[in-house]
Amino acid sequence: MSDANEPTGAVEPDAGTTGAGTAGGPAAATGAAGSAGAGAPSGATTANDPAGAPDPAGSTPGRRVRVVLVDDHRMFRTGVQAEIGQTERTGVEVVGEAADVDQAVTVITATRPEVVLLDVHLPGGGGVEVLRRCSPLMADAERPVRFLALSVSDAAEDVIGVIRGGARGYVTKTITGTDLVDSIFRVQDGDAVFSPRLAGFVLDAFASTDAPPVDEDLDRLTQREREVLRLIARGYAYKEIAKQLFISVKTVESHVSAVLRKLQLSNRHELTRWATARRLV
Repeated sequence: MSDANEPTGAVEPDAGTTGAGTAGGPAAATGAAGSAGAGAPSGATTANDPAGAPDPAGSTPGRRVRVVLVDDHRMFRTGVQAEIGQTERTGVEVVGEAADVDQAVTVITATRPEVVLLDVHLPGGGGVEVLRRCSPLMADAERPVRFLALSVSDAAEDVIGVIRGGARGYVTKTITGTDLVDSIFRVQDGDAVFSPRLAGFVLDAFASTDAPPVDEDLDRLTQREREVLRLIARGYAYKEIAKQLFISVKTVESHVSAVLRKLQLSNRHELTRWATARRLV
């Protein structure tokens, strides 16, 4: 479940945090509290390294990258922060966090990080909506903000959707902490980074300029309808969906009716089977 009630204020004035490009800029309001826990990327520590994971190959002594974490699960953000946010060791400085689309746009605009770790499924329109609203920041020639999708989903439509939206890469949450740090630095350098099996989705989608949509049925739905579809398929009640997406129950009902009509389905059980078959849940 998302942290719908957590405060938006994930940014505070710079308190002297070290790192390239931080002078006069905002710093992270939340630190790495506790250990990485269940939500952290796995496999990043080694028995011979008492301080945690070894320094990633992509980082060099003294190099820094400023990062914003965008994910609707507080525990996962805390885990990632604890895993990669030890700046003196990893070179990664977490300067802000966000749990939904509006928070993400606010924090990213305020902090202007080099890289944003972006979840695909977010309340308020999803990762694609964050990319759309931050497109001027991505296009800035002098200080571009680059996005790396970090998601539990490995569905082709999710991968291609955020890449079309402007993300520089897509990795799944099974990635190790060391590999995640390396991916962040590569994205900062302008490289494209993908988990191995996901690269094929992108190559197939962009093999020709007239490539057909990944799923014509899914393309009939708006971004909001897709969000409602996923939550319905996950077993959420209408009231829970309304709270999650900050909309009314009546609006949820309207979206469900539209989804059923567009997909030519009769009820939420058929909808759940449809979504499961396409690995949207």
